[in-house]
Formats: sequence, C-alpha cells, structure tokens
Amino acid sequence: MLVSISARSLAAAEDRLTLPQFRMLLVLGRAETKLVTLAERLAVNSSTAMRMADRLAAAGFLQREVNPHNRRETLLRLTDSGRQIVDEVSARRKAEIGAIISRMSPAKRRALIAAMKEFNEAAGEPPAHVPFPLGWPDTQAP
Repeated sequence: MLVSISARSLAAAEDRLTLPQFRMLLVLGRAETKLVTLAERLAVNSSTAMRMADRLAAAGFLQREVNPHNRRETLLRLTDSGRQIVDEVSARRKAEIGAIISRMSPAKRRALIAAMKEFNEAAGEPPAHVPFPLGWPDTQAP
C-alpha cells in the first residue's frame, strides 16, 4: 500500500522526474552532500549517481558547488524548484496517508506509530524529530 501511495503521489510530477530521481531529491532535501555520499545513501554506484545528478541539474532541481573545504569535491544541493517538487509530492503523500489513518481508531493510530518507530529503528533510520509524526496530536504514541 505504501508503494502504491508513493507512486500516486509522484504521478503529478512524473513528466518531470522518475522515482529514482525523486529519491535523490529526498536525500538532498535533508542536507547538501558530496556525490560519493549521495551514491552510498541511494545504494548506487557513483557513475549512476552522477548521471542522475546531471539530469536533475539540467532540469533545474539541483545545483553543484565546489566544496569550500576541499576544492576537489563537489557538493550537491536542492534548488528552490527542487525543494518545491519535494514539498509538493510529500504533501500529496502525507494527505493520502492522513486520509487512511483518519479512518483508524486512536488506539490503532498509536499502535501504528509505535510499530513504525520500531521499524525505522530496525532499519537504522534516524528518528524523526517532529512533534506529531502522523499530523494529529491525538495520534501521538503514549
């Protein structure tokens, strides 16, 4: 279901980018990064990451900048257009997930939050530091 929701949320932007390209934008949305680090986070080789970055830069979604601390490195970061598309797709995904979750009882919502936190921990994801992870105060886990 989550894959389906993700695909639908990206559908409105699919004429502008692919799912792998969107994943790259999501990673860059957290912080600017080096190409090698970006490739590692996406589990692709550096040449694949470079081709993806080239396409996204040509489309105006990311920019390259020489690392001021190491001139041999290039840092990648989102442009305003890149940030906007990440925000739009994320908002659509959040709205659809929110609609589904709103049909659950408060107890089931709390159980879902607890399970998802455990899932993220097991996957090695850093914890989200947002006060209401599903958007509503009454869904907060105890």
